Amino acid sequence: METTPLPLQRHPGEAPDAIVERLPVHDLLNRLPPRRRAVLVLRYCCDLSIEQTARALGCSPGTVKSQSARALATLRSHAVRAGL
Repeated sequence: METTPLPLQRHPGEAPDAIVERLPVHDLLNRLPPRRRAVLVLRYCCDLSIEQTARALGCSPGTVKSQSARALATLRSHAVRAGL
């Protein structure tokens, strides 16, 4: 599976400086494997439930839970190393 970085976009009504504040998180997300990144984006950015995320990705709810846990652990580890 090819890794495609998430595009950094400005949301309607968002101050331009808000993009700069999101850069570290955006960079950390782009370091995740595609499936783990997709799980986090769907769960926490798109606010989908575990079941909705599982349906969208064609996997089981258990896979969504385990991939979420692993992705969050990886993000925490990278954030600590980056001093965030």
